[in-house]
Amino acid sequence: MNKILLTVFLVIALALIAYNATKLNFQHPLAGDSLVALIGIVASLCAVVLLLIYNTSKRIQKKLDEE
Repeated sequence: MNKILLTVFLVIALALIAYNATKLNFQHPLAGDSLVALIGIVASLCAVVLLLIYNTSKRIQKKLDEE
């Protein structure tokens, strides 16, 4: 996965977090559509973490290959 594709996926995940945050009802966060929005936010955060871990592992692999 190249750097452009990684950046695109990160932007999409952050956009999904922002969109779901607008759908979240702070009065009742575990009811109805707010629960779906909360699940979407958590899933997008997981995707961001996984992409960052992947990026870090690729950088480590590149440094190890250079040695």
